[in-house]
Amino acid sequence: MNILIAVDFSAVTDRIVTTVLRFATDPAAHRMFLIHIAAPEPDFVGYGTGPKTVRSQIAHELREQHAQLAVYAARLRAGGCEVTPLLLQGPTIETVLAEASRVAADLLVIGSHGHGAVYDLLVGSVSEGLVRRSDRPVLVVPALRGRD
Repeated sequence: MNILIAVDFSAVTDRIVTTVLRFATDPAAHRMFLIHIAAPEPDFVGYGTGPKTVRSQIAHELREQHAQLAVYAARLRAGGCEVTPLLLQGPTIETVLAEASRVAADLLVIGSHGHGAVYDLLVGSVSEGLVRRSDRPVLVVPALRGRD
């Protein structure tokens, strides 16, 4: 079974990894893909790839995100899981769904921050978007109230 685990490095990420380790009774039977979607490159009219300071900041953020992803991948490996960490850029929902298709994921595991209806109405909810648009099962791990 291929499992795509989408993380955003918020407090719910620890719960996602713990949940996967707890429910993967035979971790060796699953191939896991740990994915983080970084913000897409900003578009600058007339700058091509953007000013040097912006490129440097983006590179720094990507290195930090890559290091965080490696920590969670190591935790899954220590639990006996075969895991491939993936750091991609793009619009979150579309990129997760495209990657799920590419790796032939049988299950998506995502977190929910539990912000509430007003927040979701104004800002949107990635977990809700994935549940609505995915053609494969989605396991949503809720955040602990008061900790996110």
